[in-house]
Parts: sequence; structure tokens; C-alpha cells
Amino acid sequence: MKLPNLDQAYVPPEKLTDYLLSEENSSGKSGFFAAFGFSIMQPDRLREALLLRARTHEVIKFSETAHGIKFIIDGELQAPDRRTPYVRSIWIIDIGKTKPRFVTAYPLKGGKL
Repeated sequence: MKLPNLDQAYVPPEKLTDYLLSEENSSGKSGFFAAFGFSIMQPDRLREALLLRARTHEVIKFSETAHGIKFIIDGELQAPDRRTPYVRSIWIIDIGKTKPRFVTAYPLKGGKL
């Protein structure tokens, strides 16, 4: 199963600049993504890579939560340095909404760092 309403999926800019690519707020995630060529100076590169993953990988699990339906997608992420780390991304369709919203991403064991 693919992420529902995939053509409407979006990555809030602050999830990249204030979280995944921020050295101050990402619990070490910025170091992981920086090691593969992603940078806070070009957050759109990570946004596009995450959206590409959502289009090319299957949802491995979904569950209803108090906030909506959460979707988990595991797989390789196309990095600027041409490597493909193995990453989990989490998306949600909030209650009363139809657009899948990116929540977070993190490396999985077996990643290629």
C-alpha cells in the first residue's frame, strides 16, 4: 500500500530547518543527515528526498492514533552524495484532514553510514 493521497503529501519546512537539519534541536539527527550531504542551507534537498521515498516505497505499517492515522515507511533515502541510507519516515493524516503530513525521519539499523 502506498501513502494515501500521495499527491497531496507535504513536509512542513520547520520539520527540516528547526528539527532534522538543526544542530540544536534534532537529537543528533542533523549529524546523520549531514554525513550524507544534506544541509540546513538547502533544506529542499531533504524535502524532495523524503517525498520521493513516499512515492517509491510502500507503507509497512499504519495505525490510528489520537491525532489521526500514522503511516510508517522504511527504505533507502536518495542522498546528495549518492549513497542511500536506510531510513524510517513517519507520516500522519490528521483527523479531519486528507493531506499526509511528514512527522519525522530517523536512521534504522542496517543503514549505510
